[in-house]
Amino acid sequence: MSRTVPARYRGPVQDFERVLGELADVERSEARDYSSFSVRGKRFGYYWPRTRTLGLKQTISEQLALVSERPDVFEVQFTAGGFGWVVVYLDGVEPDEVAELIYEAWRLSAPEELVAEVPFTRIARA
Repeated sequence: MSRTVPARYRGPVQDFERVLGELADVERSEARDYSSFSVRGKRFGYYWPRTRTLGLKQTISEQLALVSERPDVFEVQFTAGGFGWVVVYLDGVEPDEVAELIYEAWRLSAPEELVAEVPFTRIARA
């Protein structure tokens, strides 16, 4: 998956695009107002350019921890299937945190053998 980020988007948007490019088997779907990301047919994230936000799959405990720790950066999106989705305001997170959040969302959806092929250390170093 490769996509050029427009010059007007600097920083966090480029960070999340880079991380998505490092992950295996990411499928991107474009809708009118957002992009969605899946791995082997399982959705793990969304991006809304207008609001510069990501929606990411997390564990429910992680969702609650993020939102309670920094409610100006994270908010509850919804819960489904035992997972808690969180809205991430990209302008409020650092590149390493974006990488960690996206990797975790991908890891929660990817099959174990795929996760074994792409350790977080590979994403963190890129």
